[in-house]
Amino acid sequence: MTSLDELLGFAARSALPSGGFGYLGDDGQVLPERPVETWIVARMTHVFGLAVLLGRPGAEELVRSGLDALVDGPLHDAEHGGWAASTADATKAAYVHAFVVLAGATATVAGVPGGRGLLHDAVDVWHRRFLDPAEGLAVEEWDRAWTRCDDYRGVNANMHGVEAVLAAADALDADDAALTARLRREALRATERIVHGWARDRDWRLPEHFSADWTPLPDYNRADPAHPFRPFGVTVGHQFEWARLALHVRAAVPDPPSWLLEDAVALFDAAATRGWAADGRPGFPYTLDWSDRPVAGARMHWVLCEAIAAAAVLARVTGEDRYAELAARWRAHGEERFADPATGSWHHELTPDGAVGTGTWVGQPDAYHLAQMLLLGDRPVRGSVAAALRA
Repeated sequence: MTSLDELLGFAARSALPSGGFGYLGDDGQVLPERPVETWIVARMTHVFGLAVLLGRPGAEELVRSGLDALVDGPLHDAEHGGWAASTADATKAAYVHAFVVLAGATATVAGVPGGRGLLHDAVDVWHRRFLDPAEGLAVEEWDRAWTRCDDYRGVNANMHGVEAVLAAADALDADDAALTARLRREALRATERIVHGWARDRDWRLPEHFSADWTPLPDYNRADPAHPFRPFGVTVGHQFEWARLALHVRAAVPDPPSWLLEDAVALFDAAATRGWAADGRPGFPYTLDWSDRPVAGARMHWVLCEAIAAAAVLARVTGEDRYAELAARWRAHGEERFADPATGSWHHELTPDGAVGTGTWVGQPDAYHLAQMLLLGDRPVRGSVAAALRA
């Protein structure tokens, strides 16, 4: 079985001498041709923050390295504020900023110096630049100087925005009640619009891509169906991820509405029944079309991780054996197909036949999805993973 200690040991190889973390190849070495990417740095900082909460030796040093890169390194734009997508791309993206909020939140809960300052800065940027208060959702992308906002709107960035603001609320709970309450209201509002609205209205086939006025774009990226962040059609893994997030929102907000659990169950069941072996072979295809037919047939490790995590959280919330059975069955599939004994991590992409694939992802870039899956199964459900570990 995959060991968290082995995974964290592998992930530590991503640490860069200059600070932060690089993108790991299959051999556990940083790919030198890739720029330093903020989403990787932030996600690894979050993962090692969780490791601090578990008492892992050396983890705090790695979190500090990540914080230094995000606060004082070239990824932070000292002139205009916010964070560049990478050292080669000055774009200011909501997806990236959501993970910076998450990194700051987890570092704060873990008590690492510098975490709270980063968190307050990142939440401020999120509120001033990305969150559209009229819509209750985040815009997608700005240029470096915040002068041009892209017309595209996306659910992926908003999904991680919900994760991030829930984590921020957990981190700030003791010292800023008003901000904490605001963040949790924002998470509930976004989840209501996306899950209780668009997903429910379309029989649990969640549209991912929208125009500037939030009109769905069902044909978006039909010509690039395996895009790593904006694939065409229904993204099975995101259905699982939203199901789980609805349960984290339910655990965090006062007097949670009953639809949070109802929708989590329905969205999970749709993803499980329509996704598993949709092409006749074991596993979850990356994407389906609007008639539930496979489009991108590659098996992504993160999709399976999110399926297992959602099943485990549903098992804990409902007490129903069927979710625990699914989590165990899918975990066994992951250990058989995805686990890489040479690294302690999982291959990030497989072909439908089970060979290592590179159509969308090369290497084993980070430990975020797998680490959270390993941690969520036997802990209380809270707004964030860090809060569950602290509990």
